[in-house]
Amino acid sequence: MARFKRILLKLSGESLAAGGKFGIDAERLSDYARQIKEIHDMGVEIGIVIGGGNIFRGLSGAQKGFDRVKGDQMGMMATVINSLALSSGLDAVGVKNKVLTAIRMEPVGEFYSKWKAIDYMQQGYVCIFSAGTGSPYFTTDTGSSLRGVEIEADVMLKGTRVDGVYTADPEKDPTATKFSDITYSEVLARNLKVMDLSAIVMCNDNHLPIYVFNMDIVGNLKKVIEGEDIGTLVHA
Repeated sequence: MARFKRILLKLSGESLAAGGKFGIDAERLSDYARQIKEIHDMGVEIGIVIGGGNIFRGLSGAQKGFDRVKGDQMGMMATVINSLALSSGLDAVGVKNKVLTAIRMEPVGEFYSKWKAIDYMQQGYVCIFSAGTGSPYFTTDTGSSLRGVEIEADVMLKGTRVDGVYTADPEKDPTATKFSDITYSEVLARNLKVMDLSAIVMCNDNHLPIYVFNMDIVGNLKKVIEGEDIGTLVHA
């Protein structure tokens, strides 16, 4: 039995590079597609937002002299590239899907609307939401929070390369301990880097829980959907 009926899955662009600094790793892409197929076959309605950090980050570009608005627009295009790659991966495993963009760019993808997305998901399509919010100065964290709230998802599943939320960065601090669950208020008070501030506030205000887990371990997505406690639940 699926624990959730409709989810927003947030994936990291960096994870798509699978250890490399840039680009798309074909094996990692296939792993993601197969994991998504597993829960799609369980009847879960799926919306996905994928970052673009494996190609370009607007904020880091601004720090190197790029105009911030143009840098963020380049970052939005990076998410479109990753979304098309994921769409192709899902096609390869027989999962019908739609790429919806926050900026008009037909025929690359269809222009996003809440009602179109929900209708597609109810028809059994996986919807991949690209180009962030369509506006600069917003991250894909905020974009995924916005889409999760709009499509009335039961939960946002944040697939990362760590297995939950810790007291500190476990990759830098070996003494860091993991939370099985934590409130939004405590995340903010401890200044934990779960998602950016605007994303956390949006989820809190709209009662959208976040479940953080390690997506890079094959089979974990299905375990989350089946209710196994392998990550951290962030809630009001």
